[in-house]
Amino acid sequence: MTTDPLMMACVGDVSGMVRGKGFPVSAFEKRVEKGVGWTPTNVQITCFDTIADSPYGSLGDLVLWPERTSFRTVRLGEAEGSEERYVLGDIAHLDGTPWECCLRSMLKRALADLEALTGWRLVSTFEHEFMFRSGRSAGAAFSLSGFRHRAGFGEAFMGALGQVGIVPDSFLREYGPGQYEVTVDPAEGVEAADQAMMLRELARATAAVFGEEVTFTPLIDPAAVGNGVHVHFSFLDRTGEPVMYDAAGRHGLSEKAGSFVAGILAHLDAILCLTAPSRISYGRLTPHRWSAAFNNLGDKDREASLRICPTSAKDEEGRARQFNVEYRAADAAANPHLALAALVMAGCQGIRDGLAAPEATQEDLSLLDPEALARRGYRRLPITLADALDRLEASATVRSWFPEGFADIYLAHKRGELAHLDGLSEEEACAAYAAVY
Repeated sequence: MTTDPLMMACVGDVSGMVRGKGFPVSAFEKRVEKGVGWTPTNVQITCFDTIADSPYGSLGDLVLWPERTSFRTVRLGEAEGSEERYVLGDIAHLDGTPWECCLRSMLKRALADLEALTGWRLVSTFEHEFMFRSGRSAGAAFSLSGFRHRAGFGEAFMGALGQVGIVPDSFLREYGPGQYEVTVDPAEGVEAADQAMMLRELARATAAVFGEEVTFTPLIDPAAVGNGVHVHFSFLDRTGEPVMYDAAGRHGLSEKAGSFVAGILAHLDAILCLTAPSRISYGRLTPHRWSAAFNNLGDKDREASLRICPTSAKDEEGRARQFNVEYRAADAAANPHLALAALVMAGCQGIRDGLAAPEATQEDLSLLDPEALARRGYRRLPITLADALDRLEASATVRSWFPEGFADIYLAHKRGELAHLDGLSEEEACAAYAAVY
């Protein structure tokens, strides 16, 4: 059979989904030159394929511009047609200016602002947890038997990542039923978010080759362990030297890095709906779930929203290379470009405001009453998506970081998503999200 190989121009959208348009590989050069048509109201397609209130209606035209250097081919099996080809891109107006709701462009702008403010480049990686939807079992956490059970999938998945330039670091059987975790090497700038977006798709595609389904849903069941996404980040200066670590700084943070961290914590309640953006995300963000529940920095504490990660190097230069901070209040319902942009924007605000590095907690903050928390500068994070959206809407500072109109679009999108779930129990909501993520 004669076939005409296809590829897809992809963008990550507000719902955390990867959407786009396919075309023949033979037309790639034409598409790079002329782009692919796109529709403004597509931004309001929720994860459930409903359309939230849109100011665009049926009007308007945009262009999805494929970025030539992001073209990738991956072979997922031996059968004919097992190759997938994709290219990532940015959405722009017809005159070429970035569209206000293009999340990849938004991250690029945030990274440029960071470099202009500090001279720093961001290095980051996204650590993902996911679950197999069938054959989930207990009693295998971190075990050799659990590893062995999905070793074939793991090897194929690692191979797929390597084919597209993502460097695998670890694959393990995690704590939850049927739960696994994958980590990959850090990347600079927008590449880290690009890799996170495609890692999820490659996990799903690899599972399908094995006749399986995986889900990155934040919560498979209200009583179960959730799936988080942990964002590790550090910085390099223009010469490539690490600048986040200072042995004399509070908790090892350099002065500007301390301000960056403080900025995230100061605005965390208003950006949380961007990094934990589903109704069920908030069932995971509770005390004693090894997640995040307060706006605190922790020293090697896996219940802190920001965690100073340990280093194993014996010398100061090695510690500086390894030193990083982990953001834990995120999950895979979030678009990685938007989540990373929000962290960068909040951190830059902290630097502009000259905030001091916060103290790191080493205690159970859930034992403190609200007054005691407030005296120490801590607060409970929003406990529902509706509350988190209200915090974003109420923060003129956070809204000002984004292109004009974007915050309103985002709020309408997420409230439309919540409306679709009206009347569903938490168990039913978990099942709905598990089916799409």
